[in-house]
Amino acid sequence: MNRMKRRKEIDKTSLIIRIVGGILILLIAAVCILLVFRRIGKSRMSSVIADSGHIDIGEAPDNPELILDENQILYQGQVYEQNEDLISILVMGIDKETVVTVGGQSWNADAASAYSGGQADALFLLLINPHDETVRLLNINRNTMADVDVWDESGNYMGVYTKQIALQHGYGDGGEESCVHQVKAVSRLLHGIPIHSYVAIEMDAIPEMNDAVGGVTVSVLDDVIYPEYNMDLHQGDLVTLTGRQAYWYVRLRNENIFNSNELRQQRQKQYIQAFVTKVREAAREDLNVPIEIYRILDKYMVTDINESSFSYLVTETYAYDFQLDNIYSLQGEVIQGNQFEEFYADDDAMQELIVELFYEPTGD
Repeated sequence: MNRMKRRKEIDKTSLIIRIVGGILILLIAAVCILLVFRRIGKSRMSSVIADSGHIDIGEAPDNPELILDENQILYQGQVYEQNEDLISILVMGIDKETVVTVGGQSWNADAASAYSGGQADALFLLLINPHDETVRLLNINRNTMADVDVWDESGNYMGVYTKQIALQHGYGDGGEESCVHQVKAVSRLLHGIPIHSYVAIEMDAIPEMNDAVGGVTVSVLDDVIYPEYNMDLHQGDLVTLTGRQAYWYVRLRNENIFNSNELRQQRQKQYIQAFVTKVREAAREDLNVPIEIYRILDKYMVTDINESSFSYLVTETYAYDFQLDNIYSLQGEVIQGNQFEEFYADDDAMQELIVELFYEPTGD
Protein backbone atom coordinates (compact mmCIF):
# COMPACT_ATOMS: atom_id res chain seq x y z
CA MET A 1 0.00 0.00 0.00
CA ASN A 2 2.71 2.44 0.98
CA ARG A 3 4.65 1.59 -2.19
CA MET A 4 1.55 2.24 -4.35
CA LYS A 5 0.87 5.47 -2.49
CA ARG A 6 4.45 6.65 -3.04
CA ARG A 7 4.21 5.70 -6.72
CA LYS A 8 1.00 7.74 -7.10
CA GLU A 9 2.65 10.70 -5.37
CA ILE A 10 5.67 10.38 -7.69
CA ASP A 11 3.39 10.18 -10.73
CA LYS A 12 1.43 13.22 -9.50
CA THR A 13 4.63 15.19 -8.86
CA SER A 14 5.97 14.19 -12.29
CA LEU A 15 2.72 15.33 -13.91
CA ILE A 16 2.87 18.71 -12.15
CA ILE A 17 6.51 19.16 -13.22
CA ARG A 18 5.60 18.36 -16.83
CA ILE A 19 2.66 20.80 -16.76
CA VAL A 20 4.76 23.59 -15.19
CA GLY A 21 7.57 22.86 -17.62
CA GLY A 22 5.17 23.01 -20.55
CA ILE A 23 3.78 26.33 -19.37
CA LEU A 24 7.30 27.74 -18.98
CA ILE A 25 8.21 26.57 -22.48
CA LEU A 26 5.09 28.26 -23.89
CA LEU A 27 5.85 31.48 -22.01
CA ILE A 28 9.47 31.50 -23.20
CA ALA A 29 8.31 30.82 -26.76
CA ALA A 30 5.75 33.63 -26.55
CA VAL A 31 8.37 36.08 -25.26
CA CYS A 32 10.82 35.02 -27.99
CA ILE A 33 8.15 35.45 -30.66
CA LEU A 34 7.29 38.90 -29.28
CA LEU A 35 10.96 39.92 -29.24
CA VAL A 36 11.47 38.71 -32.80
CA PHE A 37 8.25 40.42 -33.83
CA ARG A 38 9.44 43.72 -32.32
CA ARG A 39 12.95 43.39 -33.79
CA ILE A 40 11.49 42.88 -37.26
CA GLY A 41 9.23 45.86 -36.66
CA LYS A 42 12.11 48.05 -35.52
CA SER A 43 14.15 47.12 -38.60
CA ARG A 44 11.21 47.89 -40.87
CA MET A 45 10.67 51.34 -39.36
CA SER A 46 14.25 52.45 -40.11
CA SER A 47 13.63 52.78 -43.87
CA VAL A 48 12.45 55.98 -45.55
CA ILE A 49 9.83 56.12 -48.29
CA ALA A 50 11.64 56.58 -51.61
CA ASP A 51 11.91 60.02 -53.19
CA SER A 52 10.70 61.87 -50.09
CA GLY A 53 12.89 64.77 -51.12
CA HIS A 54 16.03 66.54 -49.93
CA ILE A 55 16.20 68.88 -46.96
CA ASP A 56 16.65 72.51 -48.00
CA ILE A 57 16.64 74.57 -44.81
CA GLY A 58 19.42 76.44 -43.04
CA GLU A 59 21.97 78.88 -44.38
CA ALA A 60 25.32 78.57 -46.10
CA PRO A 61 28.30 78.97 -43.70
CA ASP A 62 30.16 82.27 -44.06
CA ASN A 63 33.18 80.67 -42.42
CA PRO A 64 35.16 78.62 -45.01
CA GLU A 65 36.62 76.51 -42.19
CA LEU A 66 33.18 75.32 -41.12
CA ILE A 67 32.47 72.10 -42.99
CA LEU A 68 29.07 70.55 -42.38
CA ASP A 69 28.33 66.85 -42.54
CA GLU A 70 25.56 65.61 -44.84
CA ASN A 71 23.04 65.47 -41.99
CA GLN A 72 23.98 68.86 -40.50
CA ILE A 73 22.64 72.35 -41.13
CA LEU A 74 23.55 75.85 -40.01
CA TYR A 75 20.54 77.68 -38.62
CA GLN A 76 20.75 81.14 -37.04
CA GLY A 77 24.47 80.70 -36.39
CA GLN A 78 24.12 77.32 -34.67
CA VAL A 79 25.05 73.93 -36.12
CA TYR A 80 22.28 71.35 -35.87
CA GLU A 81 22.34 67.65 -36.64
CA GLN A 82 19.37 65.71 -37.94
CA ASN A 83 17.99 63.23 -35.43
CA GLU A 84 18.30 60.10 -37.56
CA ASP A 85 16.71 57.94 -34.86
CA LEU A 86 13.48 59.92 -35.12
CA ILE A 87 10.61 57.95 -36.71
CA SER A 88 8.07 59.97 -38.70
CA ILE A 89 4.73 58.56 -39.85
CA LEU A 90 2.15 60.45 -41.89
CA VAL A 91 -1.34 59.76 -40.54
CA MET A 92 -4.20 60.65 -42.88
CA GLY A 93 -7.90 60.77 -42.13
CA ILE A 94 -9.57 60.08 -45.49
CA ASP A 95 -12.95 61.51 -46.38
CA LYS A 96 -14.59 59.85 -49.38
CA GLU A 97 -18.04 61.37 -48.92
CA THR A 98 -17.18 64.27 -51.25
CA VAL A 99 -16.65 61.85 -54.15
CA VAL A 100 -19.26 61.85 -56.91
CA THR A 101 -19.59 59.87 -60.11
CA VAL A 102 -19.22 61.69 -63.42
CA GLY A 103 -19.57 59.87 -66.74
CA GLY A 104 -18.96 56.47 -65.20
CA GLN A 105 -15.71 57.64 -63.56
CA SER A 106 -15.39 58.59 -59.90
CA TRP A 107 -14.21 62.14 -59.30
CA ASN A 108 -13.61 64.37 -56.33
CA ALA A 109 -16.27 67.08 -56.09
CA ASP A 110 -13.77 69.70 -54.90
CA ALA A 111 -11.25 69.11 -57.70
CA ALA A 112 -12.62 68.35 -61.14
CA SER A 113 -9.52 66.50 -62.29
CA ALA A 114 -8.88 64.45 -59.14
CA TYR A 115 -9.46 60.70 -58.99
CA SER A 116 -11.59 58.96 -56.43
CA GLY A 117 -8.89 58.51 -53.81
CA GLY A 118 -10.69 60.86 -51.43
CA GLN A 119 -9.38 63.89 -49.62
CA ALA A 120 -6.93 63.74 -46.73
CA ASP A 121 -9.32 65.64 -44.49
CA ALA A 122 -6.96 65.31 -41.51
CA LEU A 123 -3.16 65.26 -41.74
CA PHE A 124 -0.88 64.54 -38.80
CA LEU A 125 2.82 63.77 -38.87
CA LEU A 126 3.54 61.42 -35.97
CA LEU A 127 7.05 61.84 -34.55
CA ILE A 128 8.57 59.21 -32.24
CA ASN A 129 11.79 60.35 -30.60
CA PRO A 130 13.75 57.74 -28.61
CA HIS A 131 16.33 60.34 -27.52
CA ASP A 132 13.98 62.18 -25.16
CA GLU A 133 11.27 59.48 -25.14
CA THR A 134 8.51 61.67 -26.52
CA VAL A 135 5.72 61.26 -29.03
CA ARG A 136 4.78 64.42 -30.90
CA LEU A 137 2.24 65.26 -33.58
CA LEU A 138 2.55 67.94 -36.23
CA ASN A 139 -0.91 68.93 -37.41
CA ILE A 140 -1.03 70.11 -41.03
CA ASN A 141 -4.04 72.19 -42.01
CA ARG A 142 -5.95 70.40 -44.79
CA ASN A 143 -6.31 73.75 -46.61
CA THR A 144 -2.56 74.43 -46.68
CA MET A 145 -1.64 75.71 -50.15
CA ALA A 146 1.18 73.51 -51.40
CA ASP A 147 2.77 72.01 -54.49
CA VAL A 148 0.45 69.18 -55.59
CA ASP A 149 1.17 66.68 -58.37
CA VAL A 150 -1.74 66.55 -60.78
CA TRP A 151 -2.87 63.88 -63.27
CA ASP A 152 -5.70 64.20 -65.79
CA GLU A 153 -8.64 61.82 -66.19
CA SER A 154 -6.60 59.60 -68.51
CA GLY A 155 -3.78 59.22 -66.00
CA ASN A 156 -1.43 61.61 -67.81
CA TYR A 157 0.85 63.63 -65.52
CA MET A 158 0.01 67.33 -65.87
CA GLY A 159 2.66 68.83 -63.58
CA VAL A 160 2.78 70.58 -60.21
CA TYR A 161 0.02 73.00 -59.23
CA THR A 162 -0.61 75.05 -56.10
CA LYS A 163 -3.67 73.55 -54.39
CA GLN A 164 -5.00 72.61 -50.96
CA ILE A 165 -2.71 69.82 -49.81
CA ALA A 166 -5.70 67.62 -48.85
CA LEU A 167 -6.48 67.17 -52.56
CA GLN A 168 -3.20 65.36 -53.24
CA HIS A 169 -4.56 62.05 -51.95
CA GLY A 170 -7.37 62.21 -54.51
CA TYR A 171 -4.94 62.01 -57.43
CA GLY A 172 -4.51 58.28 -57.13
CA ASP A 173 -6.21 54.96 -56.60
CA GLY A 174 -7.23 55.55 -52.99
CA GLY A 175 -4.62 52.99 -51.92
CA GLU A 176 -0.84 52.85 -51.87
CA GLU A 177 -0.50 55.16 -54.86
CA SER A 178 -2.53 57.92 -53.21
CA CYS A 179 -0.63 57.53 -49.93
CA VAL A 180 2.80 57.79 -51.56
CA HIS A 181 1.66 60.90 -53.46
CA GLN A 182 0.46 62.46 -50.19
CA VAL A 183 3.69 61.58 -48.39
CA LYS A 184 5.74 63.28 -51.10
CA ALA A 185 3.56 66.39 -51.00
CA VAL A 186 3.90 66.72 -47.21
CA SER A 187 7.65 66.06 -47.33
CA ARG A 188 8.02 68.69 -50.05
CA LEU A 189 5.99 71.20 -48.00
CA LEU A 190 8.30 70.55 -45.02
CA HIS A 191 11.45 71.26 -47.04
CA GLY A 192 12.22 67.61 -47.78
CA ILE A 193 11.99 66.19 -44.25
CA PRO A 194 12.07 62.35 -44.49
CA ILE A 195 8.90 60.40 -43.77
CA HIS A 196 9.27 56.72 -42.89
CA SER A 197 5.73 55.37 -43.20
CA TYR A 198 2.10 56.23 -43.75
CA VAL A 199 -1.29 55.30 -42.36
CA ALA A 200 -4.43 56.34 -44.23
CA ILE A 201 -7.57 55.66 -42.21
CA GLU A 202 -11.11 56.09 -43.46
CA MET A 203 -13.16 58.26 -41.14
CA ASP A 204 -15.69 55.40 -40.89
CA ALA A 205 -13.20 53.59 -38.64
CA ILE A 206 -13.72 56.04 -35.79
CA PRO A 207 -16.88 54.54 -34.19
CA GLU A 208 -15.47 51.01 -33.94
CA MET A 209 -12.04 52.19 -32.79
CA ASN A 210 -13.61 54.49 -30.24
CA ASP A 211 -15.81 51.78 -28.76
CA ALA A 212 -12.96 49.23 -28.76
CA VAL A 213 -11.34 51.22 -25.92
CA GLY A 214 -14.61 51.80 -24.06
CA GLY A 215 -15.28 55.27 -25.39
CA VAL A 216 -13.21 58.45 -25.15
CA THR A 217 -13.92 61.18 -22.61
CA VAL A 218 -13.47 64.83 -23.63
CA SER A 219 -14.37 68.27 -22.37
CA VAL A 220 -16.28 69.70 -25.33
CA LEU A 221 -14.29 72.57 -26.86
CA ASP A 222 -17.11 74.31 -28.74
CA ASP A 223 -20.80 73.82 -29.38
CA VAL A 224 -21.41 70.86 -31.68
CA ILE A 225 -25.16 71.10 -32.25
CA TYR A 226 -26.47 69.29 -35.33
CA PRO A 227 -29.94 67.76 -34.75
CA GLU A 228 -29.78 65.93 -38.10
CA TYR A 229 -26.81 63.94 -36.75
CA ASN A 230 -28.22 63.59 -33.23
CA MET A 231 -25.43 65.83 -31.92
CA ASP A 232 -26.19 68.19 -29.04
CA LEU A 233 -22.88 68.87 -27.29
CA HIS A 234 -22.21 72.17 -25.56
CA GLN A 235 -18.91 73.86 -24.77
CA GLY A 236 -17.58 72.71 -21.40
CA ASP A 237 -19.63 69.49 -21.23
CA LEU A 238 -17.65 66.48 -19.99
CA VAL A 239 -18.74 63.71 -22.34
CA THR A 240 -17.68 60.12 -22.99
CA LEU A 241 -18.05 59.87 -26.76
CA THR A 242 -19.46 56.64 -28.14
CA GLY A 243 -19.97 55.27 -31.64
CA ARG A 244 -21.05 57.76 -34.31
CA GLN A 245 -20.93 60.52 -31.72
CA ALA A 246 -17.12 60.32 -31.78
CA TYR A 247 -17.17 60.30 -35.59
CA TRP A 248 -19.19 63.50 -35.84
CA TYR A 249 -17.22 65.19 -33.06
CA VAL A 250 -14.01 65.05 -35.10
CA ARG A 251 -15.60 65.53 -38.51
CA LEU A 252 -18.32 68.19 -38.34
CA ARG A 253 -17.64 71.89 -38.88
CA ASN A 254 -19.88 74.86 -39.51
CA GLU A 255 -19.05 75.77 -43.09
CA ASN A 256 -20.95 79.06 -42.69
CA ILE A 257 -18.25 80.29 -40.30
CA PHE A 258 -14.94 81.53 -41.68
CA ASN A 259 -11.95 79.35 -40.67
CA SER A 260 -14.22 76.74 -39.11
CA ASN A 261 -11.58 74.14 -39.91
CA GLU A 262 -9.46 75.60 -37.08
CA LEU A 263 -12.13 74.70 -34.50
CA ARG A 264 -12.39 71.21 -35.96
CA GLN A 265 -8.59 70.78 -35.85
CA GLN A 266 -8.62 71.61 -32.14
CA ARG A 267 -11.25 68.92 -31.55
CA GLN A 268 -9.27 66.43 -33.64
CA LYS A 269 -6.08 67.09 -31.65
CA GLN A 270 -7.96 66.77 -28.36
CA TYR A 271 -9.61 63.51 -29.41
CA ILE A 272 -6.38 61.94 -30.69
CA GLN A 273 -4.56 62.72 -27.45
CA ALA A 274 -7.37 61.22 -25.35
CA PHE A 275 -7.71 58.14 -27.59
CA VAL A 276 -3.97 57.41 -27.62
CA THR A 277 -3.87 57.71 -23.84
CA LYS A 278 -6.58 55.05 -23.49
CA VAL A 279 -4.83 52.70 -25.93
CA ARG A 280 -1.52 53.03 -24.08
CA GLU A 281 -3.17 52.39 -20.72
CA ALA A 282 -4.72 49.22 -22.11
CA ALA A 283 -1.39 48.12 -23.66
CA ARG A 284 0.28 48.31 -20.24
CA GLU A 285 -2.13 45.63 -19.02
CA ASP A 286 -2.20 43.50 -22.15
CA LEU A 287 0.53 43.39 -24.82
CA ASN A 288 -1.97 41.90 -27.26
CA VAL A 289 -3.97 45.14 -27.34
CA PRO A 290 -1.80 46.74 -30.09
CA ILE A 291 -2.37 43.73 -32.34
CA GLU A 292 -6.12 43.73 -31.69
CA ILE A 293 -6.28 47.46 -32.47
CA TYR A 294 -4.30 46.85 -35.64
CA ARG A 295 -6.69 44.12 -36.76
CA ILE A 296 -9.70 46.37 -36.22
CA LEU A 297 -8.00 49.15 -38.16
CA ASP A 298 -7.03 46.78 -40.96
CA LYS A 299 -10.58 46.90 -42.34
CA TYR A 300 -10.40 50.65 -42.76
CA MET A 301 -6.82 51.57 -43.50
CA VAL A 302 -4.09 51.56 -46.10
CA THR A 303 -0.60 51.43 -44.59
CA ASP A 304 2.91 50.16 -45.16
CA ILE A 305 3.21 49.34 -41.44
CA ASN A 306 2.77 45.63 -40.78
CA GLU A 307 1.73 43.98 -37.50
CA SER A 308 5.31 43.54 -36.28
CA SER A 309 6.11 47.21 -36.85
CA PHE A 310 2.86 48.29 -35.22
CA SER A 311 3.53 46.09 -32.20
CA TYR A 312 7.05 47.49 -31.93
CA LEU A 313 5.85 51.09 -32.08
CA VAL A 314 3.14 50.70 -29.45
CA THR A 315 5.11 48.58 -26.97
CA GLU A 316 8.25 50.68 -27.42
CA THR A 317 6.47 53.98 -26.81
CA TYR A 318 3.78 53.16 -24.24
CA ALA A 319 5.83 54.99 -21.56
CA TYR A 320 6.85 57.88 -23.81
CA ASP A 321 5.57 61.34 -22.92
CA PHE A 322 2.54 62.37 -25.00
CA GLN A 323 0.49 65.34 -23.84
CA LEU A 324 -1.71 67.87 -25.59
CA ASP A 325 1.29 70.21 -25.54
CA ASN A 326 3.11 67.68 -27.75
CA ILE A 327 0.75 68.49 -30.63
CA TYR A 328 2.01 71.27 -32.88
CA SER A 329 0.44 73.18 -35.77
CA LEU A 330 1.89 75.16 -38.63
CA GLN A 331 1.54 78.91 -38.24
CA GLY A 332 0.12 80.95 -41.08
CA GLU A 333 -2.82 82.88 -42.47
CA VAL A 334 -6.23 81.77 -43.70
CA ILE A 335 -7.83 83.72 -46.57
CA GLN A 336 -10.99 83.17 -48.57
CA GLY A 337 -10.09 81.93 -52.05
CA ASN A 338 -12.33 82.07 -55.12
CA GLN A 339 -14.27 79.06 -53.88
CA PHE A 340 -12.65 77.58 -50.76
CA GLU A 341 -10.58 78.70 -47.79
CA GLU A 342 -6.82 78.74 -48.34
CA PHE A 343 -4.17 78.46 -45.63
CA TYR A 344 -0.72 79.92 -46.33
CA ALA A 345 1.97 78.63 -43.99
CA ASP A 346 4.54 81.08 -42.59
CA ASP A 347 7.76 79.66 -44.04
CA ASP A 348 10.08 81.22 -41.45
CA ALA A 349 7.99 79.81 -38.60
CA MET A 350 7.84 76.47 -40.40
CA GLN A 351 11.63 76.25 -40.70
CA GLU A 352 12.00 77.09 -37.02
CA LEU A 353 9.54 74.31 -36.12
CA ILE A 354 11.33 71.81 -38.39
CA VAL A 355 14.62 72.55 -36.63
CA GLU A 356 12.94 72.14 -33.22
CA LEU A 357 11.28 68.83 -34.05
CA PHE A 358 13.75 67.11 -36.39
CA TYR A 359 17.16 68.43 -35.33
CA GLU A 360 19.39 68.65 -32.27
CA PRO A 361 22.10 71.24 -31.55
CA THR A 362 25.63 69.89 -31.82
CA GLY A 363 27.23 72.40 -29.47
CA ASP A 364 29.48 73.72 -32.25
